[in-house]
Amino acid sequence: MENLSGYCKVVAGMDKENVHVHYHDNEYGFPIDDDNHLFARLVLEINQAGLSWTTILNKKDNFFKAFDNFDIDKVARYGSKQRERLLADAGIIRNRLKVEATIENAKKIKSIQKEFGSFKNWLDGHHPLSKEEWVKLFKKTFRFTGGEIVGEFLMSTGYLPGAHGEGCPIYKKVLQQKPAWAAKKKK
Repeated sequence: MENLSGYCKVVAGMDKENVHVHYHDNEYGFPIDDDNHLFARLVLEINQAGLSWTTILNKKDNFFKAFDNFDIDKVARYGSKQRERLLADAGIIRNRLKVEATIENAKKIKSIQKEFGSFKNWLDGHHPLSKEEWVKLFKKTFRFTGGEIVGEFLMSTGYLPGAHGEGCPIYKKVLQQKPAWAAKKKK
């Protein structure tokens, strides 16, 4: 096993093949430009509620397959047949509230896209906000979005700081990919 002692505590000492290490090194804290990928991350964070992140990471590929690669247009059109298919899919989290939230949130993102051009534009247009302000906005806008879900979604996509410690080698990689708005300070 390769020693990852310079990494964030959550992955220090883990084998490079661990799902957490892959997520930490390649996804966590990195900005996402694609609306479907932003939607996917939001849905995965929603599904983690009450469960371990390990469970979600291990089921991640199943989620992408079950939800048509998180194609917002497709998910927004899901009807009763797709809902029942999802609730019968052992490869994902079969929670009716989370499935319904996913479909309703896809519909909401479609309306956001119509008004702002993209979900990313909507996020960028509200940045920077404090975590509390983000939570209030998300709770007003989306279903099944509490403080932990919103905080992790925003940290994992680079809108809130804290994904990596400054001593972590991934920290510098994330900084190199941050868009110009990331340097803005809230007035």
